[in-house]
Amino acid sequence: MPPLMFGGLIVFMLIGYPVAFTLAALGLFCGFISVELGFFPPEFLQAIPGRIFGSVLSNELLLAIPFFTFMGSILEKCGLAEDMLDSMGQLFGPLRGGLGYSVIIVGFILGAITGTVAAQVIAMALISLPVMMRYKYNMKYATGVLAASGTITQLVPPSLVLVVLADQLGKSVGDMYLGAWGPSVIQILLFILFTFAVSIVKPEWVPAVPKEDRTLHGWALWKKCLWGIIPAAVLIFLVLGTLLLGLATPTEGGAMGAVGAIVLAALRHPRLGSASRRIFWIGIAAGGVAAVLGIYAFKSLPFRVAIALLYVAIVWMCVRAAAISELRVLIERAFEATMRITAMVIFILIGSTCFSVVFQGVSGGPWLEHMLKSIPGGVWGFLIFVNVFVFFIAFFLDFFEIAFIIVPLLAPIAKTLLSPVVGEDAALVWFGVMLCVNLQTSFMHPPFGFALFYLRGVAPKEVKSSDIYWGALPWVGLQLILVALVIAFPKQVTMFLDEPQTVDLDKVKIELQSDTDPAKSLQDENEEIQKSFGGKSTK
Repeated sequence: MPPLMFGGLIVFMLIGYPVAFTLAALGLFCGFISVELGFFPPEFLQAIPGRIFGSVLSNELLLAIPFFTFMGSILEKCGLAEDMLDSMGQLFGPLRGGLGYSVIIVGFILGAITGTVAAQVIAMALISLPVMMRYKYNMKYATGVLAASGTITQLVPPSLVLVVLADQLGKSVGDMYLGAWGPSVIQILLFILFTFAVSIVKPEWVPAVPKEDRTLHGWALWKKCLWGIIPAAVLIFLVLGTLLLGLATPTEGGAMGAVGAIVLAALRHPRLGSASRRIFWIGIAAGGVAAVLGIYAFKSLPFRVAIALLYVAIVWMCVRAAAISELRVLIERAFEATMRITAMVIFILIGSTCFSVVFQGVSGGPWLEHMLKSIPGGVWGFLIFVNVFVFFIAFFLDFFEIAFIIVPLLAPIAKTLLSPVVGEDAALVWFGVMLCVNLQTSFMHPPFGFALFYLRGVAPKEVKSSDIYWGALPWVGLQLILVALVIAFPKQVTMFLDEPQTVDLDKVKIELQSDTDPAKSLQDENEEIQKSFGGKSTK
């Protein structure tokens, strides 16, 4: 039965049926057949609704998905990307490949605050691609760097993929975020080194911006750079800093990021008004005062007044955002996008629960474990096989579908095989980050690379589809190099994680305070018992 279920799943997904309904139908159909064949009693199927309502719909961690989606939808249209790309383009303009460097760096910064590939690719392509075409950049390089920089958001915290993988692997989101920072930085360095190599080998592909076209210089240029970077840094701290410092859960961090995105969008809108801006800056000053007072006089009256002023400023900015017609439409569209993605995730989770319960009931887990453990090469053979399998299955499946279908089946086997290499606590974090790096390629390679579709949808007609697809291949190669580096050097994932606490039981000593007068101790104990029942002391 397990091979039949697994093969049926692959066949139906290749045919093109919606994954959520395929999973649910296949799981229930095979469940009824399994009951008839005696694999398990009919009562076993009661675990399906129990797990759906007990583990899926009541899972507070999944609330982070709509919050991060909403935040990314707001930031897509608030003008932050435009300012950052313009200022960074002028900052790196004198260098060959300067526009490529600016796209990579801005992609990294936006990836840390948006968390959505579509928003990032579309925003950067609309802004940067016409500029690159104007300065005669090679079209394969231009389209490739834009698509690849958009997929950076899949790996850079607060990535939605990391949130979903943390939930499916049973690890904390904070550990997944810490583990992803090393590969994220290495990926940026790989992209920059590739651009530098292109500027050396093919300098005509990535020309510098002419001096007469660089309109900003000196403090004016740095001011515009900071105007984009500082708000992004504040938003990154609201989402990631509070989470990594233990001040907020992933859901609370996502909620603060969503509110922060609305405030940032309102602050950047020209119709906000000077009075509202003064209220905002008063609130920010009050927040700074509250941070200082919190160290020395937490919960004191001045601290509470400062926090109240900060809250009033935030609420006022949200009210003003709702009053401005353009922002109101933006917020409505963000709600619609969030609703669609959240509904899709929930339906996939319900379907995958139906499938996984029946699959485990027919001993699918031991069958899969035996098959994967018999792969030649031990741990490294397992990792190579899994990554090759995920790479090719990503030609046809979205990362949500892979995370909810494939990862729960592989997680127990990965924990068993990888624990001797990096330790039990870090094994699934290493495995999850490795899969996250691999899943980036699903947005880049044909035939269903969504980043390429997004780019094709907004690119001018002069840009050939062949340029987009051929331009993506070198960047997919760089992402696969990063997969190999994560496999070969797990320390880049585990170096930020807490060291596991080991206790030598042979050296544990238990010391008990000896009573000098046993009779007196017994009398004191009797006194305490009498007092607990309302009796009077005999002393």
